[in-house]
Amino acid sequence: MKNDWVSKLVGDVAIVLCGEAGQGIQTVEHILTQTLKLSGYHVFSTQEYMSRIRGGSNSTLIRVSSSRVAASVNRMDLLIPFSPGAVRHLQKRISSQTVLLGEKTLYEKECQDCRSIHVPLSLMAQEIGGLIYLNTVAIGMLAGLFRVEKELLRQYLQNYFAGKDEQTIQKNLQAMGRGYEGSEELLRSGKMQIDLMKHEEVKHEILMDGVEALAMGVIAGGCNFLSFYPMSPSTALAVHLAERSKEFDIIVEQAEDEISAMNMAIGAWYAGAKGLASTSGGGFALMVEGLSLAGMIESPMVIHIGQRPGPATGLPTRTEQGELLFTLFAGHGEFPRIILAPGTIEDCFYLGQKAFELADRYQVPVFILTDQYLLESHYNLPTLELFRTPLQKHLVETGKGYKRYLLTETGLSPRGIPGYGQGLVVLDSDEHDEEGHITEDLDLRIKMVNKRLKKIDLLMEDILSPDLIGSENYETLIIGWGSTYHAIKEALNRLERKEVSFLHFKQVYPIHPKVHHSLQKAKKRIIIENNATAQFGQLIRMKTGLEMDHQILQYNGLPFTADDLEKRLKSILD
Repeated sequence: MKNDWVSKLVGDVAIVLCGEAGQGIQTVEHILTQTLKLSGYHVFSTQEYMSRIRGGSNSTLIRVSSSRVAASVNRMDLLIPFSPGAVRHLQKRISSQTVLLGEKTLYEKECQDCRSIHVPLSLMAQEIGGLIYLNTVAIGMLAGLFRVEKELLRQYLQNYFAGKDEQTIQKNLQAMGRGYEGSEELLRSGKMQIDLMKHEEVKHEILMDGVEALAMGVIAGGCNFLSFYPMSPSTALAVHLAERSKEFDIIVEQAEDEISAMNMAIGAWYAGAKGLASTSGGGFALMVEGLSLAGMIESPMVIHIGQRPGPATGLPTRTEQGELLFTLFAGHGEFPRIILAPGTIEDCFYLGQKAFELADRYQVPVFILTDQYLLESHYNLPTLELFRTPLQKHLVETGKGYKRYLLTETGLSPRGIPGYGQGLVVLDSDEHDEEGHITEDLDLRIKMVNKRLKKIDLLMEDILSPDLIGSENYETLIIGWGSTYHAIKEALNRLERKEVSFLHFKQVYPIHPKVHHSLQKAKKRIIIENNATAQFGQLIRMKTGLEMDHQILQYNGLPFTADDLEKRLKSILD
């Protein structure tokens, strides 16, 4: 093994932890990212894992940086293997600059020429009381390498293990201390030099993932009913809301299937609640008939879809942007809808909040499209504006002679609910008259279809404009949507090409009318999507008639990384 080197890690360090499911890698990630943030470092973390409860190989990337970071990278500066298959699993990402840190028995056969430092983590854990303490030893070692204050780490661990008995708490504190000593020995050896800047203000920032932000957002939007059937990656949202259901007066119902979940949420809106149905692509396939019901009865509805690779079960624990066109065209018949696609953790909060206002105001289904990568990524952010979208009342108190589907100039009828006023609120899945009763009057049918579709013009008043990152005087325009935001933005910053700008969409339908002009003025258009067929590119072509000059597509179940995108963009631009 090579020993004539010194690893100098400056400004931004990418740590990868890799082990089997069940080894507690997520615990290491959680404690390490929290304590690093509390020390004043900017942090980002994300996971990739196999669809199994035990075994396999799962990895977690943690970026620790002097400046704000929010994108995944392919680069590995430090690789800490926890199982024999770790090096084989990540072989393609190991470079000449990667340092393997851990027990040599886990990597010496597969990576004989790699940079490596043998650290007997298992032996340290055994000295404390057994392999159960291996993760805490690793936490102590990694925290020590980044000069996390020992007392800060000690206090955090005491709080983290507060529910355990005193002996377990003390053993974990000893394990942390043993790992911390190992880091000091490592730093004294001179093999590892880490130079990062701390920021006092970061200590007070929020560290959260997309699930937490989306849950907070829908609560801020007034959500008080959630129905779901478990399906990754959307289940985490239901769990998060269930944990806070008493605090925020939310009914969380695990239905017998997705058909019931959709109909329950529609029923909640009919009764005056603000309902959310949460699922993934395969589950949404069962909700489609209910979606059409919402379209016919002009019910507000919010549907969250956590995208993952299909078809069928596909790769159930991986990520993809494969359900845009399915969401757009789902349902029989013609009715308006809105599709939002958060690009950042902040967007998860703001669009979760916005979705309920849009659904309630326009009486249409509103979709929130996320994916596994966005939902399960963490980074620190300064704050959130809790009341950016204020709660507004859109229900009316009904009077005698109330007509639920009153024909109006705008297509929007006053929405009442049973028991609020003197009027009778009638809904029917068949075509209906103004009062809501079934009709086969064909002239009235035309009026009712036109009434529902008129709302599309209203929706344009509230449409979210895409964000332009870079100069308005661009020659090349990169187009992206949803969770690709941070990877594209960082890649663009790395390229330092003033003639290249990035147009990011967090509302993908309806498309803002100014998009045609933005695309038309570009000499070269590049679309980047986490799917195989450039679905958003197809939608843009359908709405504007404009083609993309280049496509950068990825559909291996992994998100884009900033460094890989930089290379792929450079090959197109040069």
